[in-house]
Amino acid sequence: MVGVRCCFKLLYAIVVMILLHMNNPCIGCSEREKQALLALKQGLMGDDSYRLLSWGREARNKDCCEWDGVYCSNQTGHVVKLDLGFQFLQGKISPKLIELQHLEYLDLSGNNFSRSQIPDFIGSLSNLRYLDLSNANFGGLIPYQLGNLRNLHYLDLKFQDYLSGSIYAKNLYWLPNLSRLKYLDLSVVNLSDVVGWLEAVIMLPKLTNLTLYGCNLPPPVISSVSLLNSSKSLVHVDLYKNNLNSSIFQWLPNLVYLDLSETKLSGRIPESIGQMSNLETIYLSMNSFEGVISETNFSKLSKLRILDLSSNSLVLNFSFDWVPPFQLRQIRLGSCKMGPYFPKWLRTQKSYDWLDISNAGISDTIPTWFGDLRNKVEYMDLSHNRLRGNLISELASYYLNVSWNQLEGPIPSIQSDVSILDLSNNKFSGSASFLCTSTTEESYLTYLDLSSNHVSGELPDCWIHFHKLVFLDLSNNSLSGKIPTTMGHLIRIGTLNLNNNRFVGELPSQLKNCINLTLVDVGENKLSGLIPEWLGENLLNLAIVILRSNQFYRSIPPQLCHLTQLQILDLSMNNISGTIPKCLNTWTTLAQKGHSSASIEHSNIFQWGGLFYDLPYDDEASLTWKGVRSKYKSILGLVKSIDLSSNMLSGEIPTEITYLVGLVSLNLSRNRLTGQIPSRIGNLQELDSLDLSRNQINGRIPISISWINRIGYLDLSQNNLSGKIPIGNQLQTIDFAYGGNPLLCGEPLPRTCSEEEKGPGQSVLAL
Repeated sequence: MVGVRCCFKLLYAIVVMILLHMNNPCIGCSEREKQALLALKQGLMGDDSYRLLSWGREARNKDCCEWDGVYCSNQTGHVVKLDLGFQFLQGKISPKLIELQHLEYLDLSGNNFSRSQIPDFIGSLSNLRYLDLSNANFGGLIPYQLGNLRNLHYLDLKFQDYLSGSIYAKNLYWLPNLSRLKYLDLSVVNLSDVVGWLEAVIMLPKLTNLTLYGCNLPPPVISSVSLLNSSKSLVHVDLYKNNLNSSIFQWLPNLVYLDLSETKLSGRIPESIGQMSNLETIYLSMNSFEGVISETNFSKLSKLRILDLSSNSLVLNFSFDWVPPFQLRQIRLGSCKMGPYFPKWLRTQKSYDWLDISNAGISDTIPTWFGDLRNKVEYMDLSHNRLRGNLISELASYYLNVSWNQLEGPIPSIQSDVSILDLSNNKFSGSASFLCTSTTEESYLTYLDLSSNHVSGELPDCWIHFHKLVFLDLSNNSLSGKIPTTMGHLIRIGTLNLNNNRFVGELPSQLKNCINLTLVDVGENKLSGLIPEWLGENLLNLAIVILRSNQFYRSIPPQLCHLTQLQILDLSMNNISGTIPKCLNTWTTLAQKGHSSASIEHSNIFQWGGLFYDLPYDDEASLTWKGVRSKYKSILGLVKSIDLSSNMLSGEIPTEITYLVGLVSLNLSRNRLTGQIPSRIGNLQELDSLDLSRNQINGRIPISISWINRIGYLDLSQNNLSGKIPIGNQLQTIDFAYGGNPLLCGEPLPRTCSEEEKGPGQSVLAL
């Protein structure tokens, strides 16, 4: 009996195993699916992906379910998931992909498909629930066949290149077919021709996340019928950087996340925003909103965590003792007027880590209670107010900008994890020793601006700890002593501005290690010695070199001619002698007309909250233009200038200077130059300012100077020029330009010219 029972049990187990095997043939994917995957691999030429290396290899060739990035169903054995995101793949997608009819998940994001169109056959993968083709360098029209993917829950086609905008859609009529869609991201896809984009979105009943930033969307047209059919499931809406109008507020569902930044919205912020009781995040920055915001606008927003109203024309009118119903994590209110008193309601916010109340019209002393909160804030911008008082506790924010205020007293020590620090244009005083008080370890500082304060004394020699620094501006202080040699350890620095201090001695040769420098400004100091040859031998990225108003002597080293990217050279007011190098025609940038951009912008990567942000900065330089000293920043990129004035240069003006056709300003005045003005000076068609005054230049003024149509400032006075002043453009309107040349004649001078003085080709009628 026992034996019979054992036999039955064994038979039962065998039957169960057979049935399980019939229903779960987990012996690998089918041959058809395997060949489809191999065809896909073959189409992706130039594969550097470790995932595709396993596909089709001898040892694992039998079961494609074991290939990297391939996932199969435990029940059917069919391929249901293909994950090839960010594998650096190139080429085209094989049509054999449609053999994977059981595919539910497809991720080809972050690869390079060379602007080829998204294949329309993807629309035949009817079981797809997840499709991610983002940042994969597709191009052309989005295929309407994607509307066949009726099981799709997740669709991401976002493009990361703002400039090319190579993916576009003429309409979105196919979109409402995706009735199960919950997540949609078409960011930076060109939707400028899609008139009914909002109507298409409204018809998606289960949509929760909508991201359409940078799509160049046209203003929505909303009807009462479409509002009735509007989806009620949306909680995340990102329409940043589009062309919207106020009618968008009629549609906005009761979302948790709302981003309408930089969407050209204007007028008053609708009161309906204040009724969205579930709202946690709101971005309305960089629009043209105006009017008064009161505390009643926030009475129902108890869940609010991120508030961004910055860069609008808003007035925040809160009572002095207002206690908000929310606890914000990020407060972004730059350019919103809330002064003149420091906002007391900030004291009620206990956990924010981002604070921007810059340009807020605050004229007040920083309250003592704010010092306790400040150390908890990782990003803080209080700039462009009239804040008074001291910064007592150490500087701990990753990003801190208190520039353009009236803060005073000594500068506290800096924690090593501070990344961006701007204390410029205040009244800080004391020594610069605070830089070294917290540098026992590597500093994270990338940007440091202490310019226009009252900091004095010698710079500490501790720059070996600042390897990450890319921007340093200590100009307009009272710093003295020698420039520290350890500044040669600033291997990433791009901008070094020590202008208008009291530094002495030579430029330390260790600076030749700073090969990423594009701007060096040490003007208005007491530096001396030779102009270093290594400026042109090692620092080949230099675009702006300002050594003005020091005590440099001897000749200009010909090595400076290696600076092909040079845009501004100012060696004025020194003791430089010798001749002007003839090799200056090798300055490629100055030898080209036109400009890349108005400002000179640099990238500056800033890490905050585990993420990386690019906070670019613009270079600034103080230059003498048309006899006036001015600062240039927003248009610095348009300035191409050479200023060698107020030295002891001798010899002739080299004819090679006429090859620098991009020059906008040329100042060689107050030297000992002889010879004649180069006959081809008229080649410098971009010149707006030309000053050759107070030299010993002789001969005639070249007729070609009349070709320079843009010239607005001309000074040839106090030389030995002779003959008739050429006629043309503005040459006869600048009275002061020719004084001190007794042998000159013709308008605008009172002395008329004889026939001999007129020269060839200039008749009495021309006079």
